[in-house]
Formats: sequence, C-alpha cells, structure tokens
Amino acid sequence: MEVIIKPDPEAVSKEAAALFQRQLALKSTSVLGLATGSTPLGFYRELVRRHRDGHVDFAHATTFNLDEYVGLSGDHPMSYRAFMREHLFAQVNMRPDHVHLPDGQTEDIPVHCEDYEDEIRHAGGIDLQLLGIGSDGHIGFNEPSSSLSSRTRLKTLTPRTIADNARFFGSEADVPRHVITMGVGTIMEARQVIVLAMGAGKATAVAAMVEGAITASVPASILQMHPKCALIIDEAAATQLQRADYYRWVYDHKPHWQRP
Repeated sequence: MEVIIKPDPEAVSKEAAALFQRQLALKSTSVLGLATGSTPLGFYRELVRRHRDGHVDFAHATTFNLDEYVGLSGDHPMSYRAFMREHLFAQVNMRPDHVHLPDGQTEDIPVHCEDYEDEIRHAGGIDLQLLGIGSDGHIGFNEPSSSLSSRTRLKTLTPRTIADNARFFGSEADVPRHVITMGVGTIMEARQVIVLAMGAGKATAVAAMVEGAITASVPASILQMHPKCALIIDEAAATQLQRADYYRWVYDHKPHWQRP
C-alpha cells in the first residue's frame, strides 16, 4: 500500500483528482467506482473544475457507486443518487446510461445485488475505485466483522455509523438502518484503489488500516493485500502512523513517471 501524506484536505483532493484525470487520459472508457459522504466533496469539486478547464472528459466513462440507503428513492435529497447528481453527474459530461447505483427501492434485494455484480463484470470490472474510511475502519458500508470476501449485499448499519451519518439527516432517528453496499471482495477486484482520509477523527482507523493486522474487525485493513492501493491522507489523519516519516520519504523520492 502506498501512503501519501499531504498537508491539508485541499491537497488530498487535488492529488486524488490528478490520479483520476490520469486514469481517464490513459483510458477514456474507464470504469470508475465512486464513493459518497463528506470526505470526497473536495475531490468532486476539483474533478468538476478540471472538467470545466478541459482537462477531464467523462464522455466515454462508466461509473458504479459503492452503496445506497434502503428505502430512499433516487429523488430523496439524502439518497446517494441525489448526492452524485448534485456533486458530479449534473456538472460533467457523463452519459446517464453509463451511471450505475444500487436501487434502494428494489423489491428483491438479493436478486438486485446479484444483478449489480453482473453489471460490473459486464462492464469489464472497475478500473479505479474511490473509497473513504469510516472512523471504525469500514469501507463502503462493510462494517466491522464483515466478510473480507463479501459481495454486493444488504447490510445493517452499526450504531456508530448511524451516529456518524446523523449530521446529514438531522437526527439519528432519521438515518435508514439498512443499505445496499458493494462487498469487500467486490472492492478488492478493482484494478486500482484510492482511499481518502482527512482529520484527526480518522487517525486511529488509518493507523489500524495501514500498520495493524489484517482483520475483519477493521475491514479496510484487507487493502494491505491489494496490489495497487494508494491511501491519500492529510497531516491530521497521519498522526498515529508510526512510519509516517518513511511514507513521506518514499513519496518525495518517487520517479517522475509514477506521479500523476
């Protein structure tokens, strides 16, 4: 795993956007895995800016989102479909028929999850997957104890995740209790993974992910086994890393052809 420590959230977002820009420049038909929540907001703003400046073209790209709340329609303001429409899709030249998100109102969740996996395979697999990391080490909505080989499925949110997401809904009581999420095994099949983390509140999870044991208790730790994973964090999120100086040295001495 490559650990990239940047000075602040803005620099984190710019580094991640540069990697997505490079991916689309190398392969215009890239299949992109996308995430939601507060962590990638700056990243999406930077991607939109680069698109408007003529540096990023989404015309031939395909996207798959990680997850969606069960029970929310795509028009609900707190749905992830609405989030993506507001922060990316409505501002770039994405083809609507190339956009895929789980359906929170599907009548048959197990069948829908199998179909979602089939759609990813039919598209050729995910080339570049964006992730955040929860304060308890979850990725997507794969909560602690999730199977490290899991596929897209229904998950019940933990009280901690419900509390973390309450700020988006106004209260914990309004947060849905269930989601459809890509599984850990699904995520691990992406050809490249980028994880973003910012703020001191993520420092413990980041340290466990990078320097701790690989365990289902910290689902993000499985990314130690991914052949091409970059963790991009700010200084606040790096405070509990024991080898932070080494990670900085490695990044500073990368050859130019490895840089976005």
